Amino acid sequence: MNVPIIDPLQGDFPEVIEEFLQHGNMKCIAFNRRGTLLAAGCVDGSCVIWDFETRGVAKELRDKDCVAPITSVCWSKFGHHILASATDKSLTLWSVLSGEKIARVTLQQTTLLARLHPGSCTPSVCLACPLSSAPILVDLNTGSSTVLPVTMSDVGTGTTHPRNKFSDGSPPFTPTAATFNKCGDLIYVGNSKGEILIVDSKNIRVQAIIPIPGGSVIKNIVFSRNGQYLLTNSNDRVIRVYENLLSQKGAANELEEMSNASPVNEFQGIEKLKAVGSKCLILFREFQDAVTKMQWKAPCFSGDGEWVVGASANKGEHKLYIWDRVGHLVKILEGPKEALTDLAWHPVRPLVVSVSVAGLVYIWAKDYTENWSAFAPDFKELEENEEYIEREDEFDLVPDTEKVKESEINEDDEVDIMTVEKDSTFSDSEASQEELCFLPAIPSPDVPEQQDKYPASLSKLEESTHSGSPFSVEAGQNGQAHPASSPLEAEDAAVNTGVKRKRKPSAKGLELEAEKGRKPPLSKLIKSMGKPSKAKVKLENAQDANDSVLDDAVTDEYI
Repeated sequence: MNVPIIDPLQGDFPEVIEEFLQHGNMKCIAFNRRGTLLAAGCVDGSCVIWDFETRGVAKELRDKDCVAPITSVCWSKFGHHILASATDKSLTLWSVLSGEKIARVTLQQTTLLARLHPGSCTPSVCLACPLSSAPILVDLNTGSSTVLPVTMSDVGTGTTHPRNKFSDGSPPFTPTAATFNKCGDLIYVGNSKGEILIVDSKNIRVQAIIPIPGGSVIKNIVFSRNGQYLLTNSNDRVIRVYENLLSQKGAANELEEMSNASPVNEFQGIEKLKAVGSKCLILFREFQDAVTKMQWKAPCFSGDGEWVVGASANKGEHKLYIWDRVGHLVKILEGPKEALTDLAWHPVRPLVVSVSVAGLVYIWAKDYTENWSAFAPDFKELEENEEYIEREDEFDLVPDTEKVKESEINEDDEVDIMTVEKDSTFSDSEASQEELCFLPAIPSPDVPEQQDKYPASLSKLEESTHSGSPFSVEAGQNGQAHPASSPLEAEDAAVNTGVKRKRKPSAKGLELEAEKGRKPPLSKLIKSMGKPSKAKVKLENAQDANDSVLDDAVTDEYI
């Protein structure tokens, strides 16, 4: 689809299911930066890469050491690598082009979500969110890991809230959400107290705290593609969108300067961090279903950040709710009666891809209205009559509009067809020439047809005929072929040897054969006559007659 020709008045959000993808049992999905490739993690531990333009499987990544279900997949910035986390507590880094495993790290707990560092061309650091512990920064080259702080008690200040531990002192069974910012120099961590902690990814130090209204557990935290908005999904059934006030590049340095500013230095401890946080994020909108108060699953932004989509977390429902950034609910999409496990919006086009609990990937697209009116290209279809005012030179032989000067373009100049134009959709498109957008197609061999059907059956027939069994010897002595083991072999043998099959005699034929067997042979009858007779003359003159007629004639003459 050509993005510039999309009608902006129709709304760039999907409306119907256009197609579905099926390959094994898929559980999680992720687009590359351009939206040309779609990665899906399967239950059997493999990762399938779909060519989203042709909707065909481009490559399958499979590790013999990993047969556990995949929990998340993540692309590197330029699409050359894929990081997959599985339920066997492993993190695997793949090379997309070669299909080889680069690194594999095993953690102490199952990772629900894993994200590669977005600012690195050769990814070696990833952010892992385990099932029931704090997020971890993992070095994929060395296997070392660093636990991120989720509360101020983790960094030696403040006290631990009673909800953060069970009665026995063990950590709570609450997944913690975390994500990188656009450049990867800051990490935004959402904890079970309803707080967003901004952590420096280099020195692992909390720089700011933003409390969430209601103080509910934060289940998801997602940045928009351009990094200007932050989305949180809390346990209080509300999706909140925050506006990011920090700059896109150098946010860590800006945050450090903000912490040392004179107005903030008046506060100490947590109050100082909250004062800094108030200058980093500001609440922009809240989305919820005021009637049903349902829980949300896998919320995310559209590619341009103008739309917000969230899925119903109810079992047996495949519903998608789409809001505009102002806060209006614009569309409710109802799919099959299957629960939803993951959701992703296409980076450029108005497409949404969802994964059902049955392992199918559904593609939601816009339902465009087609106009098949047979008008000339310069005609415009009118809804009602309009008054038309002709131009002054409209019916002149040579209109003034055609009296234009010839363009001064030199037709002999060479046209540059090799330089790739920068895409305004991507802010850092100048560095995208190294990006892997498509995979080379590897044609699968066709299934060979059974062209050697007859030779194979003929060889079987010959083997059975020339075998040393008593039946084959006896059949050869009697001048009969060994019976074929199947009707197909008998037919094949007849075709290859050029022998016509003998038809089964009819009932009348059997009667004639039986009557012919009871009569003496014709040669014996002639010899027994002893002297020439009229019968012999009749026999010589009737050689071409029917055998049964001759036998009757000879018998009557002899008698």
